[in-house]
Amino acid sequence: MFNRRKNITDLVNELVDLLNKHNLCEIEYERNGSRIRISNSKGGAIIAGGLATSNVPSNVNSAPVASANVKEDFSNALKSPMVGVVYMSPEPNAKAFVVEGQSVKKGDTLCLIEAMKTFNPVKSPVDGVVKKILVKNSETVEYEQPLFVIE
Repeated sequence: MFNRRKNITDLVNELVDLLNKHNLCEIEYERNGSRIRISNSKGGAIIAGGLATSNVPSNVNSAPVASANVKEDFSNALKSPMVGVVYMSPEPNAKAFVVEGQSVKKGDTLCLIEAMKTFNPVKSPVDGVVKKILVKNSETVEYEQPLFVIE
């Protein structure tokens, strides 16, 4: 299905077409160390890829694009131990467990991941400062998906 492309735009267009045609929430393509991940999020496709080129179109087949960024390296980030829905606070209107810039101690709860109607706490493995939160409340996360950068 994915033949040699003249440029990245053709590949992105084809992936967006597949996403829309099959009513998917997300599609991911990886080849030779390059990765493109497109997810449909409230009105537009969000495109993130680990590609060296950055000529991703700003408008793909009339679907608004929320962002087109080269993926940052989060190899040292705290990763999700499971697939599920992430919650950043213990209750819907409660204060978040952590915010960017906050100091945390080893064992502090950073978020909850709901899997099979069970809420599983994700705890800090180290003392440090939350430099970056890579997920949003109520977002579905995959196994080994980066969640937090703690330094």
